[in-house]
Amino acid sequence: MTLNPVDQAVISQALLSAAREMGIKLYRSAYSPIVRDGKDASTGILDAEGNAVAQSDELIPMLVGSLSITFRSCAALYPVHTLKEGDFYICNHPYHGAHHLQDILIFVPIFHDGAIVGFSAAVAHHLDVGGGAPGLNSSATDFYQEGLVIPPSKYNLTTDWNDEGPLRRFIGANIRVPEQTLGDIDSQFAACAVGAARVTEMCDKYSASTVREAMAEMIAYTERRVRAAIAAIPDGTYTAEDAVDDDGLTDKPLPVRVTLTVKGDDLHVDFAGTAPQVKTHMNAPFASTVSAVLACVKAVLTGGDVPFNEGASRAVTISAPKGSLLNPNPPAPVRARMEASFRAYDVVLKALGQANPDHAVAPGYDCTTGFCLSHLKDGRYRVFIELRDGGYGASPRNDGCDAVAGPLSNCTNTPVEQIDADYDFFRIEAYALRPGSGGAGQHRGGLGSVRAYRILEEGVRLAIYADRFRIPAPGMAGGGPGAVGSCIIHRGNETIAVRSKDDVALRKGDLILLSSGGGGGYGDPALRDAADAARDRQLGLLAAD
Repeated sequence: MTLNPVDQAVISQALLSAAREMGIKLYRSAYSPIVRDGKDASTGILDAEGNAVAQSDELIPMLVGSLSITFRSCAALYPVHTLKEGDFYICNHPYHGAHHLQDILIFVPIFHDGAIVGFSAAVAHHLDVGGGAPGLNSSATDFYQEGLVIPPSKYNLTTDWNDEGPLRRFIGANIRVPEQTLGDIDSQFAACAVGAARVTEMCDKYSASTVREAMAEMIAYTERRVRAAIAAIPDGTYTAEDAVDDDGLTDKPLPVRVTLTVKGDDLHVDFAGTAPQVKTHMNAPFASTVSAVLACVKAVLTGGDVPFNEGASRAVTISAPKGSLLNPNPPAPVRARMEASFRAYDVVLKALGQANPDHAVAPGYDCTTGFCLSHLKDGRYRVFIELRDGGYGASPRNDGCDAVAGPLSNCTNTPVEQIDADYDFFRIEAYALRPGSGGAGQHRGGLGSVRAYRILEEGVRLAIYADRFRIPAPGMAGGGPGAVGSCIIHRGNETIAVRSKDDVALRKGDLILLSSGGGGGYGDPALRDAADAARDRQLGLLAAD
């Protein structure tokens, strides 16, 4: 490296700060509650070749891990050297790097003195992108039924988007909530503009060549740190298994198996033995599998001082059988891909726990509960999507966190007050922790929570995808499993059990109780510290007698 260490430190932190500022701009200017409040989005800075350099660590790990994959699909069709000011790449195709159609990725080139020095990138989950049902089509048999497909493409902001340009009008004509979806895409462009401005300012101060060198060193630093952590693990082979509850059609579990091979400072992750792809939307495209693995490796083996960028992927190779749950063949539907992705995360977590017991963590509830309520009135759709929480797994040192988003999602709680302000066809009547839902152990698993939704209009539709309704988060080192989740509709004197993957027509007056599960406990429950147990009793965190 020819760049002096002080400049390297300043520029690298400035790039990370720019990525975080982009994220703040995105969710503070967003229109939909899932982005504005839930923060289901991510931002980042890429170098001129599309390698991820700096990514927002406050938003969604699952979304940032595949930025480079999607970028390369776009650049293969529209080479970087052909881009001009105002051009941008856009894609939501799940078999070209995007995770599912609801995640639209945008890449904006950053020019300095007429040359491209990098790209700013923003991805957001959109409330509705068309398809066979509002927000969530749980009956889709291929991904075409899940929404509007945007292949790897190049457009221009001035001619194709601004002032009701043709791309904007085309997307708006294919979705049910255009004011929110188009508004959120505008927020993505605003975030990318912030990233471009910050990188340009750095180039003005330090020169473009210096900034490019700093980008390359950031990637190299992450690779060195990840390789050093891998090298500290004893060489060998480590295996683990978990399962998705079912595919929504039968009760048959879908196994997810992994074999980790450590050799020196190289790590190979192989998902041979994982279930074949399924007919429903539980499949995870390979980009999602890559993101899940890298997020787990990064979290377990390094600290917060190591940026999540292209360097992590250079130390890890990942394979999954073609046609499997974690690498399906198109046109398999993939809307609910997070459940399989979380199981991929969990089995890698278990295997790394065998290889490095000091950093072992029990699996948590670790699933995305995609909960969608939609209503059509006076020719206008209203779509509400919420991603619910769950309990984290315990570790050798600490209890699991209570009622937080899973480690791949990192979404925040949507405030009840904001929901009341935005939606009038239902209301929240209860929201609380679930006592006793965390797995018992020397350190207990985190608790899940319960929310109650009262339906106030006729014609409301519930769509849900979730997991761990049947197979709980397992404990570790003698710890107990967490509680499973559930969804129940109270209709007068009738109680209706909703499956973890379901689609239900609701009636005015229905009360939905959606309960998330807890994380696995760690260690023998008999060894739990008496003071910790007393605090749990005092706070009402244990199951009632």
